[in-house]
Amino acid sequence: MPEPTAAPPQGTRLRFEGANLLRTLAVLAVLYSHISYYLIDDLGTGWWLIDVVYETLVDGVKLNQHLSFLGVAVFMMLTGLLLTASAARTAPSRFLVNRIGRLLPALWVAVAVAILLVALGINGMFSGQDGITAGQSALSFVLGGFFLKPEVAVLGVTWTLVVQIVFYLYSVATRPLLRRVPVAVPILGALLCIAVLLYNVYVPQPYSVPMLTKVAATLPAVFLGQVIYMAWTSMASWRWLAVAALAQAEVVLLATDIRAYWAGDRYLWTIAVVAAAILLLARYDGAITRLSVIRWTGTRSYAIYLLHTLILYRAYDWTVDTLGKTGAVVVFLAATAVAAEVLYKVVEVPAGRWIGTLASRVGNPKPVVRDTSDVTGS
Repeated sequence: MPEPTAAPPQGTRLRFEGANLLRTLAVLAVLYSHISYYLIDDLGTGWWLIDVVYETLVDGVKLNQHLSFLGVAVFMMLTGLLLTASAARTAPSRFLVNRIGRLLPALWVAVAVAILLVALGINGMFSGQDGITAGQSALSFVLGGFFLKPEVAVLGVTWTLVVQIVFYLYSVATRPLLRRVPVAVPILGALLCIAVLLYNVYVPQPYSVPMLTKVAATLPAVFLGQVIYMAWTSMASWRWLAVAALAQAEVVLLATDIRAYWAGDRYLWTIAVVAAAILLLARYDGAITRLSVIRWTGTRSYAIYLLHTLILYRAYDWTVDTLGKTGAVVVFLAATAVAAEVLYKVVEVPAGRWIGTLASRVGNPKPVVRDTSDVTGS
């Protein structure tokens, strides 16, 4: 076990001026990924931008086909980077109310819209069922559909919020360790991820929990963000931080070997590229980070993430014959931007204020400092 280090009990604060730039790059990667999947895998066609990305980033940089996992890895690593200090300095009850509470209002609206679109026959289910029952709908509002067998997903992208919430709960459970021996937290996290992966490999149905395999395979990106934060704040020696980073790499290699990932075998390299981007850009404060388009996209990234797959398929299908592929993608992006702005202004902002006020009264009587560090948004 590592020796206790001089980790400040309240968590060292750093400024991450490049966070919105990274969120923007991440959400663009996610948008591209789903466009590419749809055009290539579902429709069997192509697009000039897909050819460019393949030549430069897939064939050139050796990232996954469709840039799979790239955007998600950025969001996850930002979570570990931005929330480690908050988890250390904030009372557990207040931390959970603040973090989970900020995810729920926009999630509930997006899930309700997804259920309505399925009921109207406009969209289909993301898990292949013909429709969704009342019980499955209720479970979807608390992400419970991902734990059913077979899985029920009315809004597929929300699986990443399961990873988020697991990390929040883990952060609360290990808070004493984080405050005394911080580097032990990502190391222990890696060991638990390995245990979950092996459990689901060797334990037969109906006792395995397939969704937890996806969670365990994704958490290393979060823990690497945490390791980067610890390195920048000198919360542990570089030797133990190297051990923590290598532990995450072992989890990713195991997950790749047992095919826990869903698009090839380049996930460790993808995560390494993302880690390099975090190191280069998270604390970067330049002209590009102050552009209004970067701030707009970064602050609306959670809304964009939640809504874009509800819009993509019908927007493309309804306009491609008239406007062509590029025109159809532009219509999709414009519709997503409008919908995200509405969700952000009407739901996220007012709900965030209310949750912030509530969190300030829970666990700690001091005034709340607004935390802008969840996976995809403000």
